[in-house]
Amino acid sequence: MADCACILGCAGPRLTADEHALFGAARPWGLILFKRNVEDSAQVANLTQEFRAAVGRPGAPVFVDQEGGRVQRLQPPHWPAYPPAAKYGEIYARDPGQGLMAARVGAELIAADLIAVGINVDCLPVADLRRPEGHDVIGDRAYGADPNIVAKLARAAADGLLAGGVLPVLKHIPGHGRARADSHKKLPVVGAPLAELDRTDFESFRLLSDLPMAMTAHVIYTAVDKGRPATTSPVVIGEVIRRRIGFGGLLLTDDLSMEALSGSLGERAAAAFAAGCDMALHCNGRLAEMREVVAAGPALTGEAARRAAAALACLRPATKPGNLDEARRRFSAMIA
Repeated sequence: MADCACILGCAGPRLTADEHALFGAARPWGLILFKRNVEDSAQVANLTQEFRAAVGRPGAPVFVDQEGGRVQRLQPPHWPAYPPAAKYGEIYARDPGQGLMAARVGAELIAADLIAVGINVDCLPVADLRRPEGHDVIGDRAYGADPNIVAKLARAAADGLLAGGVLPVLKHIPGHGRARADSHKKLPVVGAPLAELDRTDFESFRLLSDLPMAMTAHVIYTAVDKGRPATTSPVVIGEVIRRRIGFGGLLLTDDLSMEALSGSLGERAAAAFAAGCDMALHCNGRLAEMREVVAAGPALTGEAARRAAAALACLRPATKPGNLDEARRRFSAMIA
Protein backbone atom coordinates (compact mmCIF):
# COMPACT_ATOMS: atom_id res chain seq x y z
CA MET A 1 0.00 0.00 0.00
CA ALA A 2 1.42 3.39 -1.03
CA ASP A 3 1.82 6.20 1.46
CA CYS A 4 -0.25 9.37 1.17
CA ALA A 5 1.76 12.35 -0.09
CA CYS A 6 1.16 14.40 3.02
CA ILE A 7 2.69 15.37 6.34
CA LEU A 8 0.16 15.84 9.13
CA GLY A 9 0.09 17.15 12.68
CA CYS A 10 -1.73 15.84 15.74
CA ALA A 11 -3.76 17.57 18.40
CA GLY A 12 -1.85 16.87 21.60
CA PRO A 13 0.99 15.04 23.32
CA ARG A 14 -0.41 11.60 22.46
CA LEU A 15 -2.30 10.21 19.49
CA THR A 16 -6.03 9.97 19.96
CA ALA A 17 -7.87 6.86 18.82
CA ASP A 18 -9.23 8.81 15.83
CA GLU A 19 -5.75 10.02 14.85
CA HIS A 20 -4.33 6.53 15.17
CA ALA A 21 -7.09 5.19 12.92
CA LEU A 22 -6.59 7.96 10.33
CA PHE A 23 -2.82 7.49 10.25
CA GLY A 24 -3.18 3.73 9.96
CA ALA A 25 -5.64 3.95 7.08
CA ALA A 26 -4.12 6.90 5.15
CA ARG A 27 -0.42 6.25 5.90
CA PRO A 28 0.75 9.88 5.74
CA TRP A 29 4.42 10.09 4.76
CA GLY A 30 5.32 12.12 7.83
CA LEU A 31 4.26 13.77 11.09
CA ILE A 32 5.08 17.32 12.22
CA LEU A 33 5.24 18.33 15.87
CA PHE A 34 4.47 21.66 17.54
CA LYS A 35 4.61 23.00 21.10
CA ARG A 36 1.19 21.53 21.83
CA ASN A 37 2.69 18.08 21.20
CA VAL A 38 5.67 18.52 23.52
CA GLU A 39 5.91 17.92 27.28
CA ASP A 40 9.26 16.25 27.96
CA SER A 41 11.78 13.91 26.35
CA ALA A 42 10.10 10.63 27.29
CA GLN A 43 6.70 11.82 26.07
CA VAL A 44 8.04 13.06 22.70
CA ALA A 45 9.93 9.80 22.18
CA ASN A 46 6.72 7.86 22.89
CA LEU A 47 4.74 10.05 20.48
CA THR A 48 7.19 9.54 17.61
CA GLN A 49 7.09 5.78 18.25
CA GLU A 50 3.27 5.85 18.31
CA PHE A 51 3.17 7.55 14.93
CA ARG A 52 5.61 5.12 13.34
CA ALA A 53 3.67 2.17 14.72
CA ALA A 54 0.42 3.62 13.35
CA VAL A 55 1.77 4.01 9.80
CA GLY A 56 3.80 0.80 9.94
CA ARG A 57 7.15 2.35 8.96
CA PRO A 58 9.94 2.41 11.57
CA GLY A 59 11.84 5.12 9.68
CA ALA A 60 8.88 7.35 8.85
CA PRO A 61 9.90 11.04 8.89
CA VAL A 62 8.99 13.10 11.94
CA PHE A 63 9.41 16.85 11.42
CA VAL A 64 9.73 19.84 13.72
CA ASP A 65 10.53 23.55 13.36
CA GLN A 66 13.59 23.85 15.56
CA GLU A 67 15.36 26.94 14.23
CA GLY A 68 16.26 28.66 17.49
CA GLY A 69 15.12 32.08 18.62
CA ARG A 70 11.39 32.63 18.20
CA VAL A 71 10.86 29.37 16.33
CA GLN A 72 11.79 26.54 18.66
CA ARG A 73 9.19 23.90 19.52
CA LEU A 74 11.38 21.98 21.99
CA GLN A 75 12.16 24.54 24.67
CA PRO A 76 13.75 24.95 28.10
CA PRO A 77 13.75 23.56 30.71
CA HIS A 78 13.88 20.20 28.95
CA TRP A 79 15.94 21.40 25.96
CA PRO A 80 18.53 24.16 25.50
CA ALA A 81 17.64 27.53 24.00
CA TYR A 82 19.34 28.28 20.69
CA PRO A 83 19.93 31.70 19.11
CA PRO A 84 18.10 32.93 16.01
CA ALA A 85 19.80 32.79 12.61
CA ALA A 86 20.66 36.51 12.77
CA LYS A 87 23.09 35.79 15.61
CA TYR A 88 25.20 33.64 13.31
CA GLY A 89 25.14 36.44 10.76
CA GLU A 90 26.46 38.85 13.40
CA ILE A 91 29.29 36.46 14.29
CA TYR A 92 30.08 35.98 10.59
CA ALA A 93 30.39 39.76 10.13
CA ARG A 94 33.14 39.81 12.77
CA ASP A 95 34.80 36.52 11.86
CA PRO A 96 33.47 34.49 8.88
CA GLY A 97 35.11 31.25 9.98
CA GLN A 98 33.71 31.55 13.49
CA GLY A 99 30.24 32.35 12.14
CA LEU A 100 30.21 29.26 9.93
CA MET A 101 31.52 27.08 12.74
CA ALA A 102 28.89 28.39 15.16
CA ALA A 103 26.08 27.75 12.65
CA ARG A 104 27.28 24.20 12.07
CA VAL A 105 27.87 23.33 15.73
CA GLY A 106 24.52 24.81 16.74
CA ALA A 107 22.80 22.61 14.16
CA GLU A 108 24.75 19.54 15.29
CA LEU A 109 23.58 20.13 18.84
CA ILE A 110 19.98 20.62 17.71
CA ALA A 111 20.28 17.34 15.78
CA ALA A 112 21.47 15.57 18.92
CA ASP A 113 18.42 16.88 20.79
CA LEU A 114 16.07 15.73 18.04
CA ILE A 115 17.52 12.29 17.38
CA ALA A 116 17.27 11.50 21.09
CA VAL A 117 13.47 11.75 20.91
CA GLY A 118 12.94 10.18 17.49
CA ILE A 119 12.71 13.34 15.34
CA ASN A 120 14.69 13.00 12.12
CA VAL A 121 13.75 16.09 10.07
CA ASP A 122 14.22 19.75 11.02
CA CYS A 123 12.58 22.59 9.06
CA LEU A 124 15.87 24.46 8.92
CA PRO A 125 17.73 26.31 7.35
CA VAL A 126 15.90 29.52 6.47
CA ALA A 127 17.41 30.98 3.28
CA ASP A 128 15.09 33.99 3.12
CA LEU A 129 16.86 37.34 3.03
CA ARG A 130 16.35 39.95 5.71
CA ARG A 131 14.90 42.94 3.89
CA PRO A 132 14.17 46.37 5.40
CA GLU A 133 10.69 46.40 3.91
CA GLY A 134 9.91 42.82 4.95
CA HIS A 135 7.51 41.78 7.69
CA ASP A 136 9.02 40.67 10.99
CA VAL A 137 7.64 37.16 10.46
CA ILE A 138 11.08 36.54 8.97
CA GLY A 139 13.16 39.23 10.72
CA ASP A 140 15.89 37.63 12.82
CA ARG A 141 15.05 34.19 11.46
CA ALA A 142 17.17 35.23 8.44
CA TYR A 143 20.95 34.93 8.54
CA GLY A 144 21.27 38.31 6.82
CA ALA A 145 20.67 40.32 3.66
CA ASP A 146 23.46 39.12 1.35
CA PRO A 147 22.41 35.99 -0.57
CA ASN A 148 25.94 34.62 -0.72
CA ILE A 149 26.49 34.94 3.03
CA VAL A 150 23.02 33.62 3.79
CA ALA A 151 23.70 30.58 1.61
CA LYS A 152 27.05 29.91 3.32
CA LEU A 153 25.52 30.03 6.80
CA ALA A 154 22.49 28.01 5.73
CA ARG A 155 24.81 25.42 4.19
CA ALA A 156 26.75 25.19 7.45
CA ALA A 157 23.51 24.60 9.37
CA ALA A 158 22.32 21.99 6.87
CA ASP A 159 25.67 20.21 7.07
CA GLY A 160 25.45 20.21 10.86
CA LEU A 161 22.01 18.64 10.82
CA LEU A 162 23.06 15.99 8.31
CA ALA A 163 26.15 15.16 10.36
CA GLY A 164 23.83 14.68 13.34
CA GLY A 165 21.55 12.28 11.47
CA VAL A 166 18.74 14.78 10.77
CA LEU A 167 17.43 15.89 7.37
CA PRO A 168 17.24 19.66 6.69
CA VAL A 169 14.29 21.38 5.02
CA LEU A 170 15.18 24.55 3.09
CA LYS A 171 12.65 27.34 3.48
CA HIS A 172 10.76 29.33 2.22
CA ILE A 173 11.50 28.81 -1.46
CA PRO A 174 11.74 30.97 -3.60
CA GLY A 175 11.98 33.66 -0.88
CA HIS A 176 9.76 35.20 1.82
CA GLY A 177 12.04 38.06 2.87
CA ARG A 178 10.39 40.84 0.81
CA ALA A 179 6.87 39.93 1.93
CA ARG A 180 5.24 42.84 3.76
CA ALA A 181 2.63 40.61 5.42
CA ASP A 182 2.70 37.54 7.63
CA SER A 183 1.50 34.64 5.47
CA HIS A 184 0.08 32.98 8.59
CA LYS A 185 -2.52 35.77 8.55
CA LYS A 186 -2.84 37.08 4.98
CA LEU A 187 -1.48 36.58 1.47
CA PRO A 188 1.66 38.67 0.83
CA VAL A 189 2.25 40.17 -2.61
CA VAL A 190 5.78 40.96 -3.80
CA GLY A 191 6.02 43.32 -6.77
CA ALA A 192 9.79 43.32 -7.36
CA PRO A 193 10.97 42.81 -10.96
CA LEU A 194 12.00 39.31 -11.94
CA ALA A 195 15.61 40.33 -12.63
CA GLU A 196 15.89 41.78 -9.12
CA LEU A 197 14.36 38.69 -7.52
CA ASP A 198 16.64 36.44 -9.53
CA ARG A 199 19.73 38.38 -8.45
CA THR A 200 18.84 38.49 -4.74
CA ASP A 201 16.03 36.43 -3.20
CA PHE A 202 16.31 33.49 -5.60
CA GLU A 203 20.11 33.42 -5.47
CA SER A 204 20.41 32.15 -1.89
CA PHE A 205 18.13 29.24 -2.79
CA ARG A 206 20.01 28.60 -6.04
CA LEU A 207 23.21 28.15 -4.06
CA LEU A 208 21.43 25.54 -1.90
CA SER A 209 19.47 23.81 -4.65
CA ASP A 210 21.09 20.43 -3.96
CA LEU A 211 19.52 20.08 -0.50
CA PRO A 212 17.09 17.16 -0.20
CA MET A 213 13.89 19.01 0.75
CA ALA A 214 12.43 22.50 0.50
CA MET A 215 9.26 24.22 1.70
CA THR A 216 7.33 26.69 -0.45
CA ALA A 217 6.44 30.29 0.37
CA HIS A 218 2.78 31.33 0.42
CA VAL A 219 3.73 34.51 -1.45
CA ILE A 220 2.59 36.00 -4.78
CA TYR A 221 5.41 37.26 -7.03
CA THR A 222 3.63 39.46 -9.54
CA ALA A 223 6.55 39.35 -11.98
CA VAL A 224 5.98 35.60 -12.33
CA ASP A 225 2.32 34.89 -11.53
CA LYS A 226 -0.03 37.75 -10.60
CA GLY A 227 -2.83 35.57 -9.30
CA ARG A 228 -1.34 32.65 -7.38
CA PRO A 229 1.16 32.24 -4.56
CA ALA A 230 4.19 30.02 -5.12
CA THR A 231 2.56 27.07 -3.35
CA THR A 232 -0.26 26.83 -5.89
CA SER A 233 1.44 28.34 -8.95
CA PRO A 234 2.66 25.94 -11.64
CA VAL A 235 4.56 28.87 -13.16
CA VAL A 236 6.50 29.67 -9.98
CA ILE A 237 7.17 26.00 -9.26
CA GLY A 238 8.04 25.03 -12.81
CA GLU A 239 9.83 28.13 -14.08
CA VAL A 240 11.36 29.54 -10.91
CA ILE A 241 11.84 26.77 -8.34
CA ARG A 242 12.63 23.90 -10.69
CA ARG A 243 14.25 25.76 -13.61
CA ARG A 244 15.79 29.09 -12.50
CA ILE A 245 16.74 27.96 -9.02
CA GLY A 246 17.37 24.38 -10.13
CA PHE A 247 15.90 22.70 -7.06
CA GLY A 248 15.48 19.00 -7.78
CA GLY A 249 14.56 17.68 -4.35
CA LEU A 250 11.30 16.95 -2.55
CA LEU A 251 9.04 20.02 -2.55
CA LEU A 252 6.74 20.48 0.46
CA THR A 253 4.03 23.07 0.80
CA ASP A 254 4.18 25.41 3.74
CA ASP A 255 1.31 24.75 6.14
CA LEU A 256 -1.92 24.57 4.13
CA SER A 257 -3.96 25.81 7.09
CA MET A 258 -2.30 29.25 7.00
CA GLU A 259 -4.62 32.14 6.16
CA ALA A 260 -2.61 33.22 3.11
CA LEU A 261 -4.42 30.50 1.17
CA SER A 262 -8.09 30.40 0.27
CA GLY A 263 -10.60 27.65 -0.36
CA SER A 264 -11.27 24.49 1.60
CA LEU A 265 -8.34 22.42 2.83
CA GLY A 266 -9.09 19.87 0.14
CA GLU A 267 -9.07 22.57 -2.52
CA ARG A 268 -5.80 24.00 -1.24
CA ALA A 269 -4.15 20.58 -1.28
CA ALA A 270 -5.45 19.79 -4.75
CA ALA A 271 -4.20 23.13 -6.09
CA ALA A 272 -0.76 22.59 -4.57
CA PHE A 273 -0.41 19.14 -6.11
CA ALA A 274 -1.67 20.40 -9.47
CA ALA A 275 0.97 23.16 -9.35
CA GLY A 276 3.79 20.66 -8.84
CA CYS A 277 4.26 20.27 -5.09
CA ASP A 278 5.28 16.76 -4.08
CA MET A 279 3.97 16.80 -0.52
CA ALA A 280 1.14 18.58 1.33
CA LEU A 281 1.93 19.86 4.82
CA HIS A 282 -0.94 20.37 7.28
CA CYS A 283 0.02 21.38 10.78
CA ASN A 284 -2.85 22.34 13.11
CA GLY A 285 -3.95 18.81 14.03
CA ARG A 286 -7.66 19.40 13.34
CA LEU A 287 -9.04 16.02 12.41
CA ALA A 288 -11.69 17.17 9.92
CA GLU A 289 -9.15 19.26 8.02
CA MET A 290 -6.64 16.40 8.00
CA ARG A 291 -9.28 14.14 6.47
CA GLU A 292 -9.83 16.70 3.70
CA VAL A 293 -6.12 16.85 2.96
CA VAL A 294 -5.87 13.06 2.90
CA ALA A 295 -8.85 12.81 0.55
CA ALA A 296 -7.21 15.29 -1.84
CA GLY A 297 -3.72 13.86 -1.45
CA PRO A 298 -2.53 11.38 -4.07
CA ALA A 299 -0.67 8.22 -3.29
CA LEU A 300 3.07 8.83 -3.14
CA THR A 301 4.16 7.43 -6.48
CA GLY A 302 6.20 8.37 -9.54
CA GLU A 303 8.60 11.30 -9.44
CA ALA A 304 7.40 12.45 -6.01
CA ALA A 305 8.11 8.99 -4.58
CA ARG A 306 11.57 9.02 -6.17
CA ARG A 307 12.33 12.41 -4.60
CA ALA A 308 11.02 11.25 -1.22
CA ALA A 309 13.22 8.15 -1.35
CA ALA A 310 16.23 10.24 -2.41
CA ALA A 311 15.66 12.58 0.54
CA LEU A 312 15.52 9.72 3.03
CA ALA A 313 18.63 8.22 1.46
CA CYS A 314 20.52 11.32 2.64
CA LEU A 315 20.01 10.23 6.24
CA ARG A 316 23.22 8.90 7.72
CA PRO A 317 24.09 7.63 11.19
CA ALA A 318 24.76 10.56 13.48
CA THR A 319 28.33 11.69 14.02
CA LYS A 320 28.15 12.76 17.65
CA PRO A 321 29.95 16.03 18.45
CA GLY A 322 32.15 14.33 21.05
CA ASN A 323 31.20 14.98 24.65
CA LEU A 324 27.86 16.79 24.42
CA ASP A 325 28.34 18.80 27.60
CA GLU A 326 31.72 19.99 26.37
CA ALA A 327 30.30 20.75 22.91
CA ARG A 328 27.57 22.84 24.51
CA ARG A 329 30.13 24.76 26.54
CA ARG A 330 32.16 25.48 23.40
CA PHE A 331 29.04 26.55 21.57
CA SER A 332 28.03 28.91 24.38
CA ALA A 333 31.45 30.55 24.13
CA MET A 334 31.08 30.94 20.35
CA ILE A 335 27.77 32.79 20.61
CA ALA A 336 28.57 34.86 23.70
